Amino acid sequence: MDGEDIHKDNVLLGVTGSVASIKTAELVNLLEGANYSVRVMCTENAIRFFNPTELPVPVFRDADEWSSWEKRGDPVMHIELCKWANVLLLAPLSANTMAKIIAGLADNLITSVCRAWHYPARGNKRAFFAPAMNTAMWEHPITEDQVAKLTRTHGWIMIPPVEKTLMCGVYGMGAMAEPSTIVQRLRSTSATVQKIREER
Repeated sequence: MDGEDIHKDNVLLGVTGSVASIKTAELVNLLEGANYSVRVMCTENAIRFFNPTELPVPVFRDADEWSSWEKRGDPVMHIELCKWANVLLLAPLSANTMAKIIAGLADNLITSVCRAWHYPARGNKRAFFAPAMNTAMWEHPITEDQVAKLTRTHGWIMIPPVEKTLMCGVYGMGAMAEPSTIVQRLRSTSATVQKIREER
């Protein structure tokens, strides 16, 4: 992971178990086209919806956490990924993984990264999430509480879901925002951060 341009935004994309994971390749291509350096990590449920070997960037799975570590002093995968990235993007973020993050669980690679991530209040790293879930789950009060904690307490930036016909056939709110919308939000935030740095 050495040798990257530290002046270029390094985006660590976390893909969780939602049908919206089928848009991962499109999202990665758009991120690279916008001059982001990209690494992908995915849950085991996420790869039900896309083939990680077809992505043009490095992809890390839960098993990689241990394959890179054999003895004391060896690099720890989720810590190394946190060091490399200055932008964390969870897209799609499922209801299940959202709940795990709020509870502070670290039972897979993505949740371990989130547990170790330096939130905005602790540094200059940024964290974004694009929720994707069934309308009934999105409108549930538990989800409302969890979104509030992520955004207001921890400083994450939400890229809101959209209303459309979902995979279950129901028309409603809960679909992940389009990849182009997600990338545009990252770009606009990066521009704002850069402007603030230049004014200091």
